[in-house]
Amino acid sequence: MPEKSSMKKLNNKTVFITGGLSGIGKACAIAAASEGANIAIADRERGDNIKGMDDIKREQPNAIFIECNVAVYAEVEAAVHKVVNVFGSLDVALNNAGIGGAPGKISEMKPEAWLSVLGIDLTGVFYCMKQELIQMEHQKSGVIVNMSSVSGEAGYARSAHYVAAKHGLIGLTKTAALECATEGIRVNVICPGFIDTPLLTKLDLDNQPERKQLILSKHPMNRLGTSEEIACGFIFLACADSSFITGTALNIDGGYLAQ
Repeated sequence: MPEKSSMKKLNNKTVFITGGLSGIGKACAIAAASEGANIAIADRERGDNIKGMDDIKREQPNAIFIECNVAVYAEVEAAVHKVVNVFGSLDVALNNAGIGGAPGKISEMKPEAWLSVLGIDLTGVFYCMKQELIQMEHQKSGVIVNMSSVSGEAGYARSAHYVAAKHGLIGLTKTAALECATEGIRVNVICPGFIDTPLLTKLDLDNQPERKQLILSKHPMNRLGTSEEIACGFIFLACADSSFITGTALNIDGGYLAQ
């Protein structure tokens, strides 16, 4: 029998990841680097997560960091241009940057709180996709993966801004997939369940056992997911293993949405 190829799945591909300095984004960057990719990270530099770049560079020394607020179109445009100038192409984009926003009932939510979350979690992804697609259409090739949530397919009380943005991401993904289906470009979206990341750590669940158990109970597997498990799904969607998959929402949620 012929030997299996040892070629890495993203060898010499350029992977652009927003929100890539911690949590899911960093895990996806490290996984892509281990598969031979060039890595470009766009994020808002903060003291608590800039060390994430050191972890990525240990896997891929030529990885670059670009300070970027995805809610500002000019910064997104400049970031994508820099990626292409440095590496010569943009082969895979993971639009992962997002915020949760302060919880609150719709009737009590301040308009600025709504706009803040939508500005990053939905409009920011639109800005990124617009620039990514301009480059990919020029190349006649590329893969985009958006990061939604189980809240993109189900409601979650007191999180209207987040839920609306994540639902919108799925619709945006499907629309882009249809527009690009014959252009050599695939567009898919991942819907994680509750994942053990620094964002979730801020909820201080270890000191709220009842709330933690409530969240765990929403997952039939009765545990949180890991960033590395989401990264496995990202690599699958990013590489040729998923060459006939576009416009699809991949649920990685411990059974959350099966109920």
